[in-house]
Amino acid sequence: MSSLLRFEFYLFALLAIASALCFVTRKSPVAAALWLVNVMFALSGLYVMLDAPFVAAIQVLVYAGAIMVVFVFVVMLLNLGSGEVADVRSVGARLGAGAVGIALAALVLMVLRDKIPAVDYAPASDNVVTPIAAALFNDYLIAFEVTSLVLLVAVVGAVVLAKRRVSA
Repeated sequence: MSSLLRFEFYLFALLAIASALCFVTRKSPVAAALWLVNVMFALSGLYVMLDAPFVAAIQVLVYAGAIMVVFVFVVMLLNLGSGEVADVRSVGARLGAGAVGIALAALVLMVLRDKIPAVDYAPASDNVVTPIAAALFNDYLIAFEVTSLVLLVAVVGAVVLAKRRVSA
């Protein structure tokens, strides 16, 4: 493993672990959701390093995108309290921002220092999306539809609970 790949792995792993720790220690559900999105982005970076770009894209689209939007939507509908949403002025946040800046500067220096060899174009890889889509919409169609209905029921239930609290 080259030094650049090792550095990137440790960077993404540290980012995921630190974000997960921040996720479980936040008082505000919205701030916790934002830290969870950060965890999902770090995991997608690790998936890219494992040569799984489709899994990384699905990680970002499904978890960091759709699920977190639904989570924040439900939290705001239920009005679960107003804790500190952003604690960016704390000493820990400044130290974390400094550490990220130093890590990015080290990454840039490593890229500039190493000579990047010319690489022949690799042949296009096999299409991995078509078998997944075929399995999802042929073999597991009922499970896929039931999952979408469960998510719909959860959102409708949150709206009903929120309306009940407002009218009471």
